[in-house]
Amino acid sequence: MKTRDRILQTSLQLFNKSGERAISTNHIAAKLAISPGNLYYHFRNKADIVYELFLAYQQQVDYYLAAPGSQPLVLADLAWYLEAVFDGLWQYRFFHRDLESLLDADPRLRAGYGDFTGRCLSAINGIFSQLASGGIITPRPEPLRSAMALNVWLVITNWMAYLKTAHATEEPAVLTLAELKQGIYQVLTLELPHVTPEYREPVLALRETYRPGTFCQAAHPSS
Repeated sequence: MKTRDRILQTSLQLFNKSGERAISTNHIAAKLAISPGNLYYHFRNKADIVYELFLAYQQQVDYYLAAPGSQPLVLADLAWYLEAVFDGLWQYRFFHRDLESLLDADPRLRAGYGDFTGRCLSAINGIFSQLASGGIITPRPEPLRSAMALNVWLVITNWMAYLKTAHATEEPAVLTLAELKQGIYQVLTLELPHVTPEYREPVLALRETYRPGTFCQAAHPSS
């Protein structure tokens, strides 16, 4: 693996474990057993590393949310989208955990995140449209679909902050992927009022697999 890629991989691991603010370029270089000068040859500063990781994160989410043309979606597709988005959130969890400070610190990141959010909202809106074509949810006018997309995005991007602050008086616990994916239960709860009668029971059954305290990872569909 190239040194540049090793720097990004190690930085991501350290940021996820300890938080971006707690990690310096010296920590990254020491973990890699390279000199700070070698690191600076590839990245001018930590902000450049963070920005490069953000580009990788948004590319991954853009790929996950790319709907298959105008093809109607089935329930397994909905499960796959939710699993994939939360997998990406987990892989780059430091980003949403420290989002406000990261955006305040780097204008490039702030502008890029705004564009990224717009694309995600548009993609989620399109997914809702195709779920309606597949008979899973009731067709809604565009303004309502946009509002639904925003609510879903707010749950996804703020679920980690909720888990971090909900029990602030207790000893901080290490976040697990299973706990993070309990956010899927909340997303499906938001969508329930729009689910058609035919699919209400299957969606309830899917939601139950993510109920807090009873999580078992849903299988990714094979097609």
